[in-house]
Amino acid sequence: MAELRFYTGPMDSGKSTLALQTNHNHAARGRVGRIFTAHDRAGAAVVSSRLGLTHGAVEVDPEFDFWRYTVEALTHGARIDYFICDEAQFYTAEQVEALAKIVDELQIDVFCFGILTDFRTRLFEGSARLVELADSTQWLQVETLCWCGKRATHNARVEDGIMVTEGEVIVVGDTDDQTPEAQRPGVVTYEVLCRQHHRRQLTAARAQAVSLSAEPLPFA
Repeated sequence: MAELRFYTGPMDSGKSTLALQTNHNHAARGRVGRIFTAHDRAGAAVVSSRLGLTHGAVEVDPEFDFWRYTVEALTHGARIDYFICDEAQFYTAEQVEALAKIVDELQIDVFCFGILTDFRTRLFEGSARLVELADSTQWLQVETLCWCGKRATHNARVEDGIMVTEGEVIVVGDTDDQTPEAQRPGVVTYEVLCRQHHRRQLTAARAQAVSLSAEPLPFA
């Protein structure tokens, strides 16, 4: 029986790496799949891993119709055994529902990979629907760490060196980007934090600045 599986974790937990490895493993056994993504940091229509791995993919915009795409491909004689769906947090609830329908009606395995919550600690629309519909949801075992050494569970958005908690939900950026371009005003980067330091808006840079000054820690 085909299944809808959701693999989740914060940024830096290896979701895209696992997506590409999953595709490799299934393809090596003679299975035929399709790869999808949305808003990958490397650009449109590509799945990229921080380890340097990349693979072409179908870009999923809000108007993309998974059901129509699949039925048309099968009608034209294509073989499809599985889908790899990276950055699934950016999919709409309707697109996730279509993926569930593809699993149930067409017996195609669907493997989804994505972040659970956004920089505001709110569930992404696609992730929320996946948690509700998936046959299984698995938290990735690659442990990401906050600057303090505790397990990182939250994604912080940093603009001009300051953590922000308001703004557009979808803004593409990377973690630990130290390139000159990332230091320009208005460029967005991300940092993974534990819940405690996300609540305090205490990034690694701010923690270092606080330790060098007489400023009290934000216990309020």
